[in-house]
Amino acid sequence: MKKLYQKNDMNDRIDTLLYRFRSRMMSYPPGMCPLALVRSLFQISMNQSCGKCVPCRDGLIQVDRMLADILAGTGTDETLERMENTCRMIARTADCAVGVVSANLILDSLVEFADEYESHIRDKRCVGHASQTIPCVTLCPAHVDVPGYIACIRDERYTDAVTVIREKNPFPTSCAMICEHPCEKKCRRLLIDDAINIRALKKYAVEQAGEAGDTTLPSPVATGKKIAVIGGGPSGLTTAYFCARMGHAVTVYEEHEKLGGMLRFGIPEYRLPKKDLEEDLDFIVKAGDITVRTSTRVGRDIGFDEIREQFDAVYIALGAQIGNRLPVEGADAGNVIPAADFLQMVARGDTAGQIPSVEGKHVVLIGGGNVAMDAARTLARLHAATIHVFTRKRDDITALESEMVAAMQEGVRFRTLLSFLNIETDKDSGEVTAVWLQPEIIAEYDKNGMMTTEHSEKYPYRFPCDLLILGVGQRADVEDFEKASVPVERGRILADEMCRVQGMDGVFAGGDCVSGPSTAIRAIAAGQVAAHNIDEYLGYHHKLKRTTEIPPATPGPCVPTGRLEIEERDPFERREDFSFVEVEMTKAEAMREAGRCLRCDFYGCGAMEGGRGE
Repeated sequence: MKKLYQKNDMNDRIDTLLYRFRSRMMSYPPGMCPLALVRSLFQISMNQSCGKCVPCRDGLIQVDRMLADILAGTGTDETLERMENTCRMIARTADCAVGVVSANLILDSLVEFADEYESHIRDKRCVGHASQTIPCVTLCPAHVDVPGYIACIRDERYTDAVTVIREKNPFPTSCAMICEHPCEKKCRRLLIDDAINIRALKKYAVEQAGEAGDTTLPSPVATGKKIAVIGGGPSGLTTAYFCARMGHAVTVYEEHEKLGGMLRFGIPEYRLPKKDLEEDLDFIVKAGDITVRTSTRVGRDIGFDEIREQFDAVYIALGAQIGNRLPVEGADAGNVIPAADFLQMVARGDTAGQIPSVEGKHVVLIGGGNVAMDAARTLARLHAATIHVFTRKRDDITALESEMVAAMQEGVRFRTLLSFLNIETDKDSGEVTAVWLQPEIIAEYDKNGMMTTEHSEKYPYRFPCDLLILGVGQRADVEDFEKASVPVERGRILADEMCRVQGMDGVFAGGDCVSGPSTAIRAIAAGQVAAHNIDEYLGYHHKLKRTTEIPPATPGPCVPTGRLEIEERDPFERREDFSFVEVEMTKAEAMREAGRCLRCDFYGCGAMEGGRGE
């Protein structure tokens, strides 16, 4: 008799196996040969073939053999050409998606990794040195010794943990609150269960370490060299910190009345309490010979050429603090505010008529980045009646998923598949009264794998609002520097990967004013690179040695264990104020999470390249 459902059905068991294997793909280690990865994915596709059609049954096997020859160093240009032609034939003639997708995987790799194919055929090796690296250290833009400070936390040496962080990142407290933690993306713990909550452990360490003054730094030998840093945000202060530790005298020029840049003026209090930011700033300023000149705008209070004459090297770290406006009529209306500008107004407590009251008003927000989420959650705390976030597609919401979820919990409403058309303003007041939106439908993916949309058959519709916030990006204020002959293209200072400004000897630049709006940890990484390259430019090669001993490694348990998540205050409670939203971890939670670390600096990936503290 035929059964409708069979307990422990084989397909269900296979699904369970595939679900467990999914994290294996996510944790594929950085530094490996991309062609080896392509072949492993290709072989998975081969295993899905039913074998009915010749192109898929025989063609895929032939392609796999040719790819194996190229990886082994025995392939030739003829092999490559034959493999490409075979894949094009399979993609054109295969009966089903298995053959088409498999062939396209190879064809796409021929474009994406053309240099790798060429190197394997010509030089019999990868373009670079292919080897497994420590994922968390590699993916941290500042290359902080993550396993080292987690080991210190596990030993309850919290001040030592903070010291280890400061060897690469002088903002441990700030990053513990707001870092996007790219270090977790390929954590090898994913092989077992889930990535370690690295940011949570960093936060616990700085909370337990107490005041930043508990950590002391060795006094550097003065070099007599003078460096100017223009911009007191995370990138500029990181450069100042490392240059001062190398013995150089640093003067920081900051336009605003206080240091911190977007950490102070762009990130709301509920995410980064300013008293915690001050701990990092105080420690940095005391790291060496650092002079701070606030309320000083270069180009207005002092000329850029004058600075170049007075200093041996200059680092430009302006950040990107000016919010963009849309090139449509009505975008300059009084109740249209860029999200970055709005956050800065709130951070300064600017209520003197420059920012309209939002209490009881209906607000529309265009954009889905982290700045847009900060603006939306700030609006909730200022008691806006409704907050609607509109994006063209789900991919446009680039903010951390946790930020989007938190915004939803606090009452922010999200709508996708709506493209912004134009702004409707009142004829008398000139203020925005509504936005017009065009419904979209899903279309093909682009070459980067991003979803595209096209207009649906539905007519545009009018959405009334009292305030419009534009979360459509930020730009740097480079006008004065462009006048001083600093090379600028499309609002960004032109600098190479060494942070050297093109055609200007002794001038360096980095952070958002070079890369465009990015994260704090990437700005910090740019500042670190700039500091070491400025040191080299000045004729030195300082190496900042480690003073903290890392606890010996012991093999981590491979027993599946749940990941610890940071708890937050109740959404209905936290949206009523700007108090910090996260709840402190307990010691037991921290020890459990630190104990999950597999110590990849010794096991699985090997010792850290170049040693520690260099």
